[in-house]
Amino acid sequence: MHEEWTKFAQFPRQWYKRFDTFMAEKGYTKRAYDSCVYHQRLTDSSHIYLGLYVDDMLISAKTMSDINGLKEQLKRKFEIKDLGAVKRILGVEIQRD
Repeated sequence: MHEEWTKFAQFPRQWYKRFDTFMAEKGYTKRAYDSCVYHQRLTDSSHIYLGLYVDDMLISAKTMSDINGLKEQLKRKFEIKDLGAVKRILGVEIQRD
């Protein structure tokens, strides 16, 4: 039983390593203050951020086309579900202007 549990416990770590490699290959870097926040400077000098918490992601960018572009890249590599515009994450309410 212990060996089986050890294998199961490694799945999230292996998934994160795969995700981290993918993001690096796409030109994203991890923020120094949080290894689950990825960042890339875009050609128009704006920025795109992806925050990862367990199996939830939050993508932030100046334009929806930048966000949708990253979502499409992620969909080609991972099985993801797009839940639409976020209203609340980690107990924080999101408001847009």
